[in-house]
Amino acid sequence: MSDCIDMLDSETKAVETPEDHAEELRLWLRLLTCTTLIEGEVRGRLRQRFDVTLPRFDLMAQLDRAPDGMTLSDVSKRMMVSNGNVTGLVERLVESGHLDRRTSETDRRVQVIRLTKLGRAEFRRMAAEHETWIADLFADLSPKDVRELMRLLAKTKGSAQKSAARRRP
Repeated sequence: MSDCIDMLDSETKAVETPEDHAEELRLWLRLLTCTTLIEGEVRGRLRQRFDVTLPRFDLMAQLDRAPDGMTLSDVSKRMMVSNGNVTGLVERLVESGHLDRRTSETDRRVQVIRLTKLGRAEFRRMAAEHETWIADLFADLSPKDVRELMRLLAKTKGSAQKSAARRRP
């Protein structure tokens, strides 16, 4: 929680002394603060309500969208984490009966994972509440505000992607 407070302090400092900070830095701090606040709230609610971590929820969400299963490599790419991070989560979910793991029919070296009936049912129950939490967190934004924010964030994402592409050899 202290990281969140530090970011809020950094953002507040940037607002209080704008001559010391570029507008882009203030924007970055605001985005980071919002992300940290929302993610922290979701993490806390998942832990309190379901005794589940956010990475576990995210893994189950990826698999819910792929009823036939996914390879560990595909899950890692979608979650933007290493195979090693996914492997530990998968082991625990297989042990708890939430995931099924089998060898790929086309490549014996590849493991395919998918939600079991239990895993799918529990995930969907969590997802329904998660959706309500997110709506609550954004309740003070009008539909017009949401559309405008989505438009601006898409533009921001494009700008960041172009910058990253310019840096690649």
